[in-house]
Amino acid sequence: LVFLGISLIWYNMGFTRFVEVGRVALINYGPDAGKLCTIIDMIDNNRVLVDGPREKTGIHRQVMTTKRLSLTDFVAKIPRNAKEKKIVAAWEEQGILAAWESTSWAKKLATKKRRAALSDFDRFKVMIAKKQKSEIVTKKLSEISA
Repeated sequence: LVFLGISLIWYNMGFTRFVEVGRVALINYGPDAGKLCTIIDMIDNNRVLVDGPREKTGIHRQVMTTKRLSLTDFVAKIPRNAKEKKIVAAWEEQGILAAWESTSWAKKLATKKRRAALSDFDRFKVMIAKKQKSEIVTKKLSEISA
């Protein structure tokens, strides 16, 4: 585009996840790490007001720094400073929790949590299963190549 001798070049913005009212975020640090929350209001450039809703995620309304949050692709359609009832209704209407659980990000976190909870004997059984699988694959590959 050229306007009054000045050429304007339009670039695609690289970011799609913005800190905004209704944005669902994952808490990545602190006692509530690993839980989802919804941004209710922005206080300043570094702090936001978040709410769970408590009955869905266990997070109560609190101020949190943006450094502790990882933004997700989900945005709940809620007004600024919405009450918990409206947040719950928006989550249920949009199916946010089910959509989150179907993402690869949530599946990786669940796998990581499951592996961390394994006992020594469970880890041993996993090791044996991996060895057996490797042996079967090796036999099949040698049959194919022979």
